[in-house]
Amino acid sequence: MNTKPFTSGLSENAVLITRVADRQWHALDDDLVVGRGHAEHRPDGRLFVSIDAWRDATFDRLAEAMLAQLPAPLYTVVDEADVELTAGWRRAGFTIRRREWEYAVPTDPQVTGLEAVLPPSGVTLVPAGQADESLLRAVDRAIRDEVEATLGWQSMPAEVIPRSEGDTIVDPSKYAVAAAPDRYLGLIRVVTVNRPRIGLVAVRAGEQRRGIARSLLAHALGTLHRSGFTAAWTEVHESNQAASALFESIGARPMSSNLELVR
Repeated sequence: MNTKPFTSGLSENAVLITRVADRQWHALDDDLVVGRGHAEHRPDGRLFVSIDAWRDATFDRLAEAMLAQLPAPLYTVVDEADVELTAGWRRAGFTIRRREWEYAVPTDPQVTGLEAVLPPSGVTLVPAGQADESLLRAVDRAIRDEVEATLGWQSMPAEVIPRSEGDTIVDPSKYAVAAAPDRYLGLIRVVTVNRPRIGLVAVRAGEQRRGIARSLLAHALGTLHRSGFTAAWTEVHESNQAASALFESIGARPMSSNLELVR
């Protein structure tokens, strides 16, 4: 553990920046903690940083210390409405990499209009936790290659950007799938921690416009509704107009926008 203070500024009352643990920093003013910095690896292998500080000068000193000790590239996510936080990261040399809209998605089938939606002929829905892992990984790889060849995988939600080994399936039990007799055609991932979140809905290119994505949404949202959840959340990259149109067609409302920044 490196506990050597990092001092920035010439005044006698300069805030001291101390690395208190692995990838954790504190800003101290006369032994009072006036700011905290943290870095963590996401499942995709990228290193994300965050800073909580009351003053711009403290934020800048924490950022200076952290950036001096962490390897590039570094990423952070901010609410676009938080102008001060965004400005702080820009001062530290971060630039906007992507913008995602956060949607609130109703689960009630009578609100979404999905109560009568069924998968197309020859397609069955396999609930979360019951998918064959090898077939799941195969459809994930196929869809990823198709997206990379068109929109680019950067158009997908930030958390499903592939890890170094090329795998985006972190927990197979979170995926429901649309299945043909010999392969999977599409998938949806829902994670429930504090609130249910739709992390991904995707269908093989050759199987699109058959209603598979809508049937996957009907299945997932109906399951959540029966479990007592009135709404789910999802993020859509601003360039993904097809995904925005799909969610808005079932009553989803954009609530805020997030910026992913990179240095």
